[in-house]
Amino acid sequence: MLLAATLLASFATQAQAEPDPNGAPNDFVQAVADKALQAVKGDPDVKRGDLKRINQLVDELILPYVNFEKTTRLAAGRYWRQASPEQQQALVEAFRGTLVRTYSGALANVDEVSRIEIQPFRGDANADDVVVRSLVTRRNAPAVAVDYRLEKTPSGWKVYDLNIENIWLIQNYRNQFAQQIQQSGVDGLIKALNQTNAK
Repeated sequence: MLLAATLLASFATQAQAEPDPNGAPNDFVQAVADKALQAVKGDPDVKRGDLKRINQLVDELILPYVNFEKTTRLAAGRYWRQASPEQQQALVEAFRGTLVRTYSGALANVDEVSRIEIQPFRGDANADDVVVRSLVTRRNAPAVAVDYRLEKTPSGWKVYDLNIENIWLIQNYRNQFAQQIQQSGVDGLIKALNQTNAK
């Protein structure tokens, strides 16, 4: 639950600004964070735990800034190249559902004092692949370090990996994917993800 609790909380602080996918990476992450938390705090349906509304906010506020295809491809590792184009597409959709469930769970748990503090940027801000570091604070809990790996695409910055307390999301899923594929193949992984998403 630490992962779920911090994913959306890490997109959260008090001010609000429209995200600029072509701006500085730190400013972009901060703006996505600001917009997400403002929406959560002001939405009575979210506070009541309305799953449909929570999923709608995830679609509106988070998904446009996530590169699901790249996240899935890297998580699948060498097995991605072994999959047919149809399997690749099905795997992206299944894994997208898994991540949406994670984001939705996190969104439902953001509290009134959740905020993100972007840390000073290290590296070349003009690079096409960067890491933005942050600290996430929550009520009655120690600050959590969350890093975002972003890639510059033709449509601007996209997040494709997260590091929460020294655990990279892609690496974590890569191990799980490899075990499932070894047991039941790519189709078995897709089926397992879809079954979990349907619960």
